[in-house]
Amino acid sequence: MTAMTRPLLNRRLAEFGTTIFAEMSALAARTGSINLGQGFPDTDGPEEVREAAVRALRDGHGNQYPPGPGVPELRTAIADHQRARYGLEYDPDREVLVTAGATEAIAAALLALVEPGDEVIALEPYYDSYAACVAMAGGTRVPVTLRPHEGRYVLDLDELRAAVTPRTRLILLNTPHNPTGTVLTRAELTAVAELAVERDLLVVTDEVYEHLVFDDAEHLPIATFPGMRDRTVTIGSAGKTYSFTGWKVGWTTASPELTAAVRSAKQFLTYVSSGPFQYAVAEALRLPDSYYDGLRADLQAKRDLLSDGLARAGFTVYRPRGTYFVTTDIRPLGTDDGFAFCRSLPERAGVVAIPNAVFYDHREAGAPFVRFAFCKRADVLQEAVDRLERLG
Repeated sequence: MTAMTRPLLNRRLAEFGTTIFAEMSALAARTGSINLGQGFPDTDGPEEVREAAVRALRDGHGNQYPPGPGVPELRTAIADHQRARYGLEYDPDREVLVTAGATEAIAAALLALVEPGDEVIALEPYYDSYAACVAMAGGTRVPVTLRPHEGRYVLDLDELRAAVTPRTRLILLNTPHNPTGTVLTRAELTAVAELAVERDLLVVTDEVYEHLVFDDAEHLPIATFPGMRDRTVTIGSAGKTYSFTGWKVGWTTASPELTAAVRSAKQFLTYVSSGPFQYAVAEALRLPDSYYDGLRADLQAKRDLLSDGLARAGFTVYRPRGTYFVTTDIRPLGTDDGFAFCRSLPERAGVVAIPNAVFYDHREAGAPFVRFAFCKRADVLQEAVDRLERLG
């Protein structure tokens, strides 16, 4: 075979190799370590939701191609959820789109709304697919860095405003925020909304952790803020809320015009997916408040178990107000290289974590930070804590 003179991989994706999650999960398997790297639960969600999927399969609901925008039952349940929780009214037929998880929703939104040369502001550290999706759309990502302050990560509003240029097309938000666990405050979101209206920007907002907020934190969809309803694409997902991450059922809610644009891109990605699971998620969205209260209480207890153990082991801990994840600073342990620390941790302690630097354009800003997931059984977390406390 003649040697290729041109690289095989599209230059837009050349900077993206194998994800850190694949690398660290393989390391966990090879060493038999406890995997607190990737954010998936080690137990299934509600039995009644699982049985709803089985029932759909048996009854022949969704075994063939479902409608492109999603089955009507799910689109109606999503619209009802947004109305009941946040007072947001969406037409299930024109303003709700079901996707193959939130990851496809992000890809479809950016492919639809971003032209080559457009700038996309993202809050770093950011979920790794954001950068890849901006690149595939031909956009330029402009990171605005969340930084630790008084025990939580905060958004520098002056830095955000300075990042907007005449080429800025949209702001890509994520709250509750992965990986830092911060939940943007009303004041922060008000400032973002005012900036978007003032500069005529779109907002794509990833709210997959909307129900996983702790202590006194409150999730506030930016679409509820003045002037934002018709310039916002809100992304949700069933995976994190109902602990069925493998089902890959996500969605967007937006104005008819934005939904039509996102649907135009989405139809050439998967077209449709997760047929029977869509019917099950429609039932899940109608679970009583007691389910969500129990979910939050369980995860908050696990957050505290892991956070307290990490603090005893010598980490500086940024106790999250939302999500599955706790971010730590490893400098008190005598190092500021998160990559080297995470690659050595399985051999040293039998635990896998993720270096936060992979979520940054400004790698030096994330170098000393490491993320652990606490969406595991309490006994698994306790064993991980016991191992980590022997690090010293």
